[in-house]
Amino acid sequence: MIRRLLGSLSILVSTSMLVAGCSEDAVETATPPSIDSLVSAEWLIENADAPDLVIIDATVLVTMDAHGNFESSNGRPQFDEGHIPGAVFADLKGDLRDPDSPLEFGIPSPEQFAAAMSALGVSDDSRVVIYDNMGSSWAARVWWMLRWIGFDRAGLLDGGLNAWTAAGGESTTENSPVSPGELTINLRPQMIADQEEVRAAIADDNVELVDALPAAHYRGEMAMYDQPGHIPSARNIPVMSLFSDDGRFKSELELESLLEGEKSKRTITYCGGGIAASGNALALLRAGYSDVAIYAGSLEEWAANPENPMDVVLEFDEEY
Repeated sequence: MIRRLLGSLSILVSTSMLVAGCSEDAVETATPPSIDSLVSAEWLIENADAPDLVIIDATVLVTMDAHGNFESSNGRPQFDEGHIPGAVFADLKGDLRDPDSPLEFGIPSPEQFAAAMSALGVSDDSRVVIYDNMGSSWAARVWWMLRWIGFDRAGLLDGGLNAWTAAGGESTTENSPVSPGELTINLRPQMIADQEEVRAAIADDNVELVDALPAAHYRGEMAMYDQPGHIPSARNIPVMSLFSDDGRFKSELELESLLEGEKSKRTITYCGGGIAASGNALALLRAGYSDVAIYAGSLEEWAANPENPMDVVLEFDEEY
């Protein structure tokens, strides 16, 4: 629809200028509206009905079993109980993972991911807003994969579903019809790091590793994966330290102070399954880091390989 509107506008402008005796060469091509990597709930309330806007709910439910182990499950039931009007559901436990991967959130092929996004209505000229109801890292994973295939016209709803509700946004249980989109792949393979690159980065002063898990896990006081601790040479920036009490990202100045790295270095973030790492990656980009990747396999893959080294912090400093 927006293409037809822009086309009609272009014809109207051209006709008017010709009547005035102006050259068609003077006509400027209309530029589609852009979108920031973070958008406020107030902005979304004002723009939710824009015809080029696709709103995506990427919620994954996380629960703890009787033994203290975390389990994740499809967030569709919660979406069905209430979501932002017009939103569609993106399934990180289903269509947005590699079905052949042993990893819980194995990264899909670019073609599989692009097809899933297209099925949700995303086209090359769309703007996309992604949210979840648990800390924004699930949404950040979808946002990062969109950038990975070359799509930059996407932003996170800062503060997620809670921010929408706090701003007076309504919710609905109704599902909106979806018109499939056409999404082009312009892959940026450097945005996803694999196990071999991470192994090489341990001794490479030109690459920095960032652990996005809680400090106690980084130190080795607890272990959710096959080995305790962290990948050698990695520093710890827990993803939750990036958020204010209301669930919104801290200001860019605050993020820059927290991150404290060399912005020109290649920086690889990891966590347990590449989810929290995506939140860190978004913060790094907003703080001006120019070469950021996530290790998609993260500790689920790394710690399962007994040949991969892990470090623990034996003497705990006050700073941790």
